[in-house]
Amino acid sequence: MRIKHFKIAGFTLVFAMLIILFILNNKNYFQESFVEDGEYVKIENIGKESCQNCHAGTKGDSDYHNPELIGCISCHLGNPNTLDKEDSHKGMVLIPGNLADAKETCGKCHPNELAKIENSLMTTNSGLVAVDKYIFGESNSPDNHYHIKEIKNSAADKHIRDLCANCHLGAEKTEYGAITQLSRGGGCNACHLNYSEEAKNDLKKYLSSNKKDLPKFHPATNIFVNNEHCYGCHSRSSRISTNYEGWQETVLDEKDINKKLGFKVSEDKRVYKYIGEDLHHNKGLLCVDCHSSHEVMGDGKKYAHAEQAVKLQCSDCHFKEKPNTTSYSSLDAESLLVFLHRDYKHTNKQIITVKKDGHPLVNTYVDATGKAFLIGKKDGKIHELKPQSEICSRDNAHKNVSCSTCHADWTSRCIGCHNEFDKDEPRAFDLLDKKYGKGQWKEHVAEFSSSQPAMGVRESKNKRLIEPAIPGMILTIDRGSYVGKEIGKDVSFFRLYAANSPHTTTKSVRDCKSCHSNSATLGYGNGKLVYEIKDGKGKWNFTPEYENNPNDNLPEDAWIPFLKEAKKGIINSTRLDFRPFTVKEQQQLLLVGACLQCHKDDSKVMKQSLVQGINPLLNKLSKNCIFPNWN
Repeated sequence: MRIKHFKIAGFTLVFAMLIILFILNNKNYFQESFVEDGEYVKIENIGKESCQNCHAGTKGDSDYHNPELIGCISCHLGNPNTLDKEDSHKGMVLIPGNLADAKETCGKCHPNELAKIENSLMTTNSGLVAVDKYIFGESNSPDNHYHIKEIKNSAADKHIRDLCANCHLGAEKTEYGAITQLSRGGGCNACHLNYSEEAKNDLKKYLSSNKKDLPKFHPATNIFVNNEHCYGCHSRSSRISTNYEGWQETVLDEKDINKKLGFKVSEDKRVYKYIGEDLHHNKGLLCVDCHSSHEVMGDGKKYAHAEQAVKLQCSDCHFKEKPNTTSYSSLDAESLLVFLHRDYKHTNKQIITVKKDGHPLVNTYVDATGKAFLIGKKDGKIHELKPQSEICSRDNAHKNVSCSTCHADWTSRCIGCHNEFDKDEPRAFDLLDKKYGKGQWKEHVAEFSSSQPAMGVRESKNKRLIEPAIPGMILTIDRGSYVGKEIGKDVSFFRLYAANSPHTTTKSVRDCKSCHSNSATLGYGNGKLVYEIKDGKGKWNFTPEYENNPNDNLPEDAWIPFLKEAKKGIINSTRLDFRPFTVKEQQQLLLVGACLQCHKDDSKVMKQSLVQGINPLLNKLSKNCIFPNWN
């Protein structure tokens, strides 16, 4: 019996040792598995770090990044096993979170988030590079995939380096301080770095004392993202950040406005005119109230353009009958962490999910009566989410029209952008490599303005959607100047519009005439579009506001010719799946515009057209109805 017990004990011991050896040899597998399931990576030797001997009592870190929990070296690296200042600072990362060091810093605890960020458009800038190379004739498609860190020095690449390459997450943050309007990139810092007033004051003292007066307040790294984090990059290009707050960029100088009301000057000295803020901004909502971490950081997939990466739709919150939801117990690890960090309490309520990909909006919930609410991330204020209005939900005539087409109040417009290369510029600054050289692309803008958005068609095999459009690039590119040719000898002209979601949402919608009889909306540019009836025949006439551009004989701000097909083979959009209206579509829109000359928006017949469409009503015409003559 004793021998039998020894055999059992021996077998058990051997089996246990094999399990221990397996775990030790596969430590990374188990650690990664725990991370996938939302568990924290264990930080070793926190109590033995020498950092606190000099930095004892430092405050300000967020609860989840408290040095008592994760130490100092998990973020800053360095040598924690010595009291010698120089030795302890060897290998130290003073500003952790840049993508260059993220694998050794933030990515140690957040590997899944880092993997997503590295593939996101905010890091790769793939769409920006692809469109630029397409327009320069260096690529046959604007949908190819690129990474901005890998571009070389072709004409298009140099154009990006000189004018566009500031705004990507790979751009390193090299100076201490809070994220401001002037900030660009910084990896994880771009969104997650927050300085309290105490931390800002301590930083000033530290720098003014020649770095001898050590700060007592450390900046926090947390999930409390505010609009300032977005502004630096998203106040450029389509200018979503400034639009959202109600400001339109101008070509004015600070001296031109002389503190006039209705104008402001940004930190980079651009001058803005107030037009009108987005309804959501007026309610105190932040960008991240709608665009959660799943969108902002990406989902790990590589997308060609932003509209593919953004999954959120207005109808997710402003639903028709009831929203898509999930339970607290079903939240993924990333969403659960956000829920816990925000200290939300609605664990017993359903949470709204985005229809396209199912990711949860953890700051929303649906109560027992079916009413939906959003918790503002700025102030915790509760906002009731209103379902679609009756007219939206029963409108059959506009089922293929996006919400922002009707609800966007205004959008930025720019025309007359001239690009030429100055080979003699002595202090050309490469925005990607952050160094000076000789020779630089220069951009000259003629005008900034604002108006209601134009409309275009997003078309795929199974879908046709009308979306807002803005003049993305009405520009000339002096290609020859880059290869040493005389200025003006090799110039290409482009009249490109881009699909756009302006983020200037209003509760009220644009009226019917603003779509069906507005020249700028239809793509003709600003001017007078008039329906004239003569000798019992109707005819639309258009007088443009701007002179024709000699490059294509269209008004400067136009997209397409008035009731004529655009020339074949001309590139007129920054996307292959987005286009202006065909002549047949223009005629269909203007037919309704002709009806609106007599029938008001809220008349019985026009309301019927929303439900039935226009065709059934054409069989009930009176003798006074005069159709447009298209000949």
